[in-house]
Amino acid sequence: MHAEERHQAILLRLRERGSLRVTEFAEELGVSAITVRRDVESLAERGLLERVHGGAVPRQAPRGAAGGPRPVPAGAPRPPAGAGARLTFGLIVPAADYYYPDVIKGARAAAAARGVRLVLGISQYSPTEEQAQARQLLADGVDGLLITPCGPVAEQGWLAELPVPHLLVERRPAPGLARAESVVTDHAAGALAAVRHLVDRGRRRIGLLLREDSPHTPLVEEGYLGGLAAAGLAADEVLRLRLSPPGTDQDGRARAIERFADAVAAGELDGALVHNDHDAIVLLQRLRARGLSVPQDLAIVAYDDEVAALADIPLTAVAPPKHAVGASAVGLLADRLADPDRPGHRLAILPELRVRDSSDAAH
Repeated sequence: MHAEERHQAILLRLRERGSLRVTEFAEELGVSAITVRRDVESLAERGLLERVHGGAVPRQAPRGAAGGPRPVPAGAPRPPAGAGARLTFGLIVPAADYYYPDVIKGARAAAAARGVRLVLGISQYSPTEEQAQARQLLADGVDGLLITPCGPVAEQGWLAELPVPHLLVERRPAPGLARAESVVTDHAAGALAAVRHLVDRGRRRIGLLLREDSPHTPLVEEGYLGGLAAAGLAADEVLRLRLSPPGTDQDGRARAIERFADAVAAGELDGALVHNDHDAIVLLQRLRARGLSVPQDLAIVAYDDEVAALADIPLTAVAPPKHAVGASAVGLLADRLADPDRPGHRLAILPELRVRDSSDAAH
C-alpha cells in the first residue's frame, strides 16, 4: 500500500470512528506500527489530525464561547454572514499528499485569520466519493464549499444544484457553470515562462513530456506552444510526448523516455519542459545513465516543484502558487457570503519559475 493510500485510510478511519490506535490500524493494514506512526506524524505536521498517546484523533478546530457552530440541515435557512454566527467551510480535494498539502495549508491559514472553521474531505480521485463527501458536509451544516472536482469537466453539472455557495479550486468551471467562481493557477503562463527561460538560455529544440492523466495537461501544452510561437520556434510533434501515470503501461512510459534520450543523443533536443516532477527526475536519471549531461546536453524545467529541488541535479521548476490558491479561495468564498450580490470572481494566479542547476548554464 502506497503512502497516499495509507494517509487516506487514516483520515477516513478518523472521520468514521473519531479515533485511531496505531498498533491496531497497522495490523489491519498489514504494515509495521512504525510506518503508521510516521504517517500519523506526517499528517499531524500538515494539520490534518492531532496525535495522542498511542494514536490519533481528528484535528479540533478552536471553538467559540457558544461551543462553535451546530450542524444545520442542508437547505435550511442560514444566518447571514457577519451576524455573529461562525462560518464553516468544507474543502474537498482529491488527495492530501501531493500538490494539495500547500493548498490545504493556505486555506487553513486564511480560514483561521477570518475565524472560519474549515472541514476537510478527500475524494481519492473518485467522482462518486467526491459527491458523497459533499453530501456529508452539507448534512453537517457547512455554509459553503471549496472543491477540486476530480471528474471530467462535462460532469460538473451537479455543482450547480448545491444549496450553498461554492467555489472551484484549481479547476476551471465547465460551460454549464456560468456563475461558478474559481481560483486557479495560470498554468499556461507558467509553461510559457518555462519555455521563455529555456530560450533565454540558448535552447532552440525544446520538447515536452506531459502526464496524460493530469487535468492541467491541456493548459501546460497551451503555454508551451505559445512560448515556442513567441520565440519563432517550430513545434515538433515528434518531441511532444505523453506519459501514463507510474504503475501503468510501464513499457509505454519507458519507450517515451527512451525516445527523448535518443533525441538528446542525436542533437535533436536541447531543452525540455516535463510535467511533473516525478517524470522529470526519471528522465534525468535515464539521461545520466546513458552518459548524457544536464544541463549541457539537455536543459530541463520540471512542472509542480513538489520534489524537483531534491533531484541529484536540482531541477529548475515551475512552482504553482498552491498556498496562495488555497488562501484566496477561502477569501473569495467568505466575501461571497458577506455580499451575495457582488460580481462573480474567477481568479488566476501566476506561478513562479525557480531556477536551479538543471537549466542554469550557458549552452
